[in-house]
Amino acid sequence: MKKNLGLIIGILVLIIILLLGIIAYFMIIKPHFQEYVYEKQVEAQNIVVSAIAEQVQQLGYVQIPVGNETLVLVPYTPQSS
Repeated sequence: MKKNLGLIIGILVLIIILLLGIIAYFMIIKPHFQEYVYEKQVEAQNIVVSAIAEQVQQLGYVQIPVGNETLVLVPYTPQSS
């Protein structure tokens, strides 16, 4: 009987540890990881936009392949009336 009680307590402790680990993952680890990924996406976006702007300034245009077509970006200069 004492052996079974120790086994049951051990299993319950393992279940509690597992549940605490799952809670910690969803409440602490996952949000921090998603925040890190979001920050890196914003950083990559800024690098790409800066590279495009720099190429437009240097060459006067930039070509971006979109599927089977090419998108050409050029500086916009509004006409004054």
